[in-house]
Amino acid sequence: MLDKLAGLLLGCVLCLGATGAVDFRHHNYEDMVRALFNVHNECPYITRIYSIGHSVDGRHLYVLEFSDNPGIHELLEPEFKYVGNMHGNEVLGRELLIQLSQFLCEEYRAGNVRITRLIHDTRIHIMPSMNPDGYEVAASQGPEGNGYLTGRSNSRDVDLNRNFPDLNALMYYYEKTNGRNHHLPLPDNWEQQVEPETLAVIQWMENYNFVLSANLHGGAVVANYPFDKSREPRVRGFRKTSYSATPDDKVFKKLAKTYSYAHSWMHKGWNCGDYFDEGITNGASWYSLSKGIHPSVSVLHNCFEITLELSCDKFPATEVLQREWMGNREALISYLEQIHHGIKGMVYDENNNGIADAVIKVSGINHDITAGSGGDYFRLLLPGTYTVTASAPGYQTSTNIVTVGPAEAIQVRTSAGSHLSIIV
Repeated sequence: MLDKLAGLLLGCVLCLGATGAVDFRHHNYEDMVRALFNVHNECPYITRIYSIGHSVDGRHLYVLEFSDNPGIHELLEPEFKYVGNMHGNEVLGRELLIQLSQFLCEEYRAGNVRITRLIHDTRIHIMPSMNPDGYEVAASQGPEGNGYLTGRSNSRDVDLNRNFPDLNALMYYYEKTNGRNHHLPLPDNWEQQVEPETLAVIQWMENYNFVLSANLHGGAVVANYPFDKSREPRVRGFRKTSYSATPDDKVFKKLAKTYSYAHSWMHKGWNCGDYFDEGITNGASWYSLSKGIHPSVSVLHNCFEITLELSCDKFPATEVLQREWMGNREALISYLEQIHHGIKGMVYDENNNGIADAVIKVSGINHDITAGSGGDYFRLLLPGTYTVTASAPGYQTSTNIVTVGPAEAIQVRTSAGSHLSIIV
């Protein structure tokens, strides 16, 4: 069945058409910035460029936003992000996101119905490079001379994917003590313990209520879903690999398979001398990782995120960039579309004002999410029937039964006076 699905998804690439604007070459920092601003100039009414901060060496961490109302969060329109080049020498994701930006602009201008609908119904944030300093070090060596670790870290030689607060340890503790299962508290003085790039990304996630995300890496070809840190105890300084499921394990598997089967060859399993069944893996069952980005995304915020390992060569030659783009294009779009599955809704008070931070609980899934500042919320779910409970301080909780189908997210309205009530 999934093989047939892969064929259908790959066939859909033909529906997207071709574009002459996609640029198949490596972009240094100045080239990348120029490419992003060129996209904005070509599509000024559906794009916005903003910086979330600076690298150690002072380079902007630029984001290109796509929306029919750039710069504005529209209620019930979910927020999505792609992040590339977290490791400076893993460069394919950086190039794919530049190419994706050019592609979205060109297809929108050409009237592509699928892309137009996606941009009108989703607020899309694309950060081609989280580690522009590391990239410049790696690029100075080039594809042929680049070492496996050259340029991986930032300018202070810190691996950014080992630089986030260790929220997995806190999450595993709360699992045993029936503690909080979402929006865990950050450690004291955490801002002084992380790099500028890490700080900027955490603050970015705090300012935007992201629903779905992917982080693009290289060195393997597999869709990697959380948790990344094993629950097994350390033995002689090492932590044994073991499958470490999140409460949303089935959803994460579906997200990973969406990308893998829409990718031209990831789903086949054999890549780079490794085998991953269906082209996916649980992070901790592959290798255990502490202080990575996943926990800060999934248990600190409402966002679901997977890691996409996209190339055997961390710094592939220019000649293969077009093939890689064609292999990933449909997958990048299909994964993005998954943001529209599950439930979404509003939480109102008696005066129809949105209630920020209302908690949405799904019975049987020990991971709650919260409403955004305007009272809207989004909860990714697989098709099925769920018991959903809404709560907010000062109001009685209210529960309702919601059936989720295979199509787009069902919309749920929650109004609150002295109590909460869910209206489907």
